[in-house]
Amino acid sequence: MSQPTSSIDDFDRKILAIMQVSNRTTSEQIAEEIGLSAAAVQRRIKKMREQKIIQADISVIDQQAVDRPLTLVVQITLERERADLIDQFKKEMKNTPAVQQCYYVTGSADFMLIITAKDMQDYEAFTRKVFFANRNIRSFMTNVVMDSVKTGLAVPVN
Repeated sequence: MSQPTSSIDDFDRKILAIMQVSNRTTSEQIAEEIGLSAAAVQRRIKKMREQKIIQADISVIDQQAVDRPLTLVVQITLERERADLIDQFKKEMKNTPAVQQCYYVTGSADFMLIITAKDMQDYEAFTRKVFFANRNIRSFMTNVVMDSVKTGLAVPVN
C-alpha cells in the first residue's frame, strides 16, 4: 500500500514528474533541474521506491514492433459475484500476458480489460481459451480500438 500523498513534498513531486517522462533521467540531470544535490535526489528516489510511491521502472514497448497491433477494450460481466470467484478472476487476469490492464469496476459490467492481440483471429482464440472456458463469465462486450489517441500511466503529481 502506498504512503499518503502528504508524505511527499514539492521536490518529490518534481522528481516524480521528471521520472514519469523518462526514468532514465540521471540523478545529476534531475538535481540540476530542481535545485537539489544528486545525492539528495538519489536518497529521495530510493525512499519513494521503498514506500512503493514509485511502483515500477518499466520500458514501454511499441505494440506494432512486436506484432501485437490490435488493442481491445473488453467489458466482462460475471455470472456469480462471490468474493472467492472475483478473486479467482483477478488472479487469472494478472497471470494472462495479453491482458495489459484489468479493472474491477462499478456499473453494468464487473471488469474492464485492456487486451492486446496480433489480429482478430488471435483475439478469437483468446476469447475461446480465456472467456468461453470460464463458466463464471456471463458475457463480454468487446470494443476494438481504432486509434490510440492517448495512452500512458502518468499520474498528475502537482
